[in-house]
Amino acid sequence: MIQIKKTPMDLIDDIYSLAYWMTGSEKASEELVSCTYLNTDMEAPDTEIIRTFRGCYIDAYGQAADLDIRESAGIAKGIMDSVRQWTADIKLSVLLSEISGLKHAQIADIIGKPVETVRLWLFWGRKLLVNDRLLKATA
Repeated sequence: MIQIKKTPMDLIDDIYSLAYWMTGSEKASEELVSCTYLNTDMEAPDTEIIRTFRGCYIDAYGQAADLDIRESAGIAKGIMDSVRQWTADIKLSVLLSEISGLKHAQIADIIGKPVETVRLWLFWGRKLLVNDRLLKATA
């Protein structure tokens, strides 16, 4: 099977779609695309460009996710921050798989987690996104 390599400009639609699904805002999506391409070498492989997008997202939004959990419910702030980061990475994993069509190993390389973790996140993340309970987009 022949694999077609995308150029950085070919990925711009995928990056915008990822940004929109992560933020839910056109303006925020445009800013993330601009940030990504300002910080990307035009000869970089597609996984590096998406890793740059993830870095821009983390810098801009700190991996915030809208959770239906109240901090006053007795949950420590450190735990809440970990859950927010976890939910953002799960959502990004699902979007990278579904929108960009990346393989599990490529997603693991971008996110910096083992392939088995990514597979587990994809399984549960797809279910959670369908139910729209835990992984709502915020910006």
